Amino acid sequence: MFLLLASAEAAEHHRDIGINPYGVGAIAISILTVLMLALLSFGKGREHS
Repeated sequence: MFLLLASAEAAEHHRDIGINPYGVGAIAISILTVLMLALLSFGKGREHS
């Protein structure tokens, strides 16, 4: 029983998916910023009804 718990603990300790969460956040905020700027620039060229 102790061996099973120790191996599960060791497997959880070395859990690295290889993707930096800060990198994912930076990409997401960049995409959203570009989309927001595109929306604002598109809205400037239209007449108000």
